[in-house]
Amino acid sequence: MGHITKDAWVPSVTLRVGAEGVDVAALLLGTDGRVRGDADMVFAGQPVHPSGAVRHEQASLVLALHEVEAAVERIVIAGEADGGVLEAAAPDGAAVASYAVTGTGDATAVAFGEFFRESGGWKFTGLGRGHGSGLAGLVTEYGVEVAEEEPEPQPVVCGPVPLVGVVKMPGQPLPAAGGPLGEPEPTPAPAPTGPFPPADRPYELVEGWEFGPVFEPFVAEGLGNDVIALDDRVGNGPVLVELAQEGYGYLGLFPLDRRNKDEVDFLFNALLPDFLGSAAAPVPKGRPLRMRLAAENRWILRVKPLAAARRLEGTLHGYGPEALIYLGGGADLRVEFKGDPRNGRGYVGIQSYGVGGRTDGRLPDMDLLLNEIGPLRQTVPVPRGPQLLKFNAEGPWTLTVRELD
Repeated sequence: MGHITKDAWVPSVTLRVGAEGVDVAALLLGTDGRVRGDADMVFAGQPVHPSGAVRHEQASLVLALHEVEAAVERIVIAGEADGGVLEAAAPDGAAVASYAVTGTGDATAVAFGEFFRESGGWKFTGLGRGHGSGLAGLVTEYGVEVAEEEPEPQPVVCGPVPLVGVVKMPGQPLPAAGGPLGEPEPTPAPAPTGPFPPADRPYELVEGWEFGPVFEPFVAEGLGNDVIALDDRVGNGPVLVELAQEGYGYLGLFPLDRRNKDEVDFLFNALLPDFLGSAAAPVPKGRPLRMRLAAENRWILRVKPLAAARRLEGTLHGYGPEALIYLGGGADLRVEFKGDPRNGRGYVGIQSYGVGGRTDGRLPDMDLLLNEIGPLRQTVPVPRGPQLLKFNAEGPWTLTVRELD
């Protein structure tokens, strides 16, 4: 079905991978040749891998090969098509791999090729393997579970939409009632119905938090796509970015590099209705932070000191992704996630960064505390603070922290 030079070396950098006219998907595989869970499939309906190393943008994929987890041995690129030309380009635009697949007429989905590890680096090889049962049938060969029932009708939205025929199975159903040791579980707050409160709302800095600069807040409001540029009031180090959008529609926020192109690590990339979220954003050294905003509706954005993030203590309710500060000792964190309000599923994950004693403004290595799909009630351990927690949830949630004796 294709033509290729086998096993070509590719640079271990950030690659953009796509095939014209095909909405491609990525499958991150372990040593057994299968996905480890639902989150290891990245496509339009699930646009971000929890590690941040793979993301889906405008029908193409961005692969940060140098950031892929060590447990991932192969990344298969597939799409709902009978053929096409798969191409991978380096950050400077130079082509590093190309593979042409000629359709046979009976295939409705194809595995174009795969990136795989060898001798500490990465190689690419073409596969050209067609499948007659569509992408939903193809991905099951790699361990992806596909629901047999038809998905419920969804509201019409702009931007990326769930891949036709591929419906993620819930990761863990909610218990009927009650919490640990018979305690009642708190109920997550309902989805909000509008953007953040007015820009001049008061806020407080968390006492004892010293990671990141302190400055006067920056506020921007608008409708649709825009570029947000901070002024020189912000020093070096991470800042807190709060963003909200009214109604249904795609919302993405991408820091820009020196060449005015998207950085690999995005801040937001979601289809959550009435989006409401916060994230920690690094400020480039020696230049102002610039961000590309992709929005469908009215939005408001605020940039504040990271110390203005909510402190994780007791019980917190929220909706969507949020940066949280934890200053306590080792603790158990009870997570209740109701699921995406559009389909009852959705992603939920927690990344933890121990920032104690950090003065250079750079985040240390990340600990992955939670990485699941679908409604759940789980308890995960949280290391001793100070910790910055990147909590990502596609819907309403409740967190309850219980410090250890």
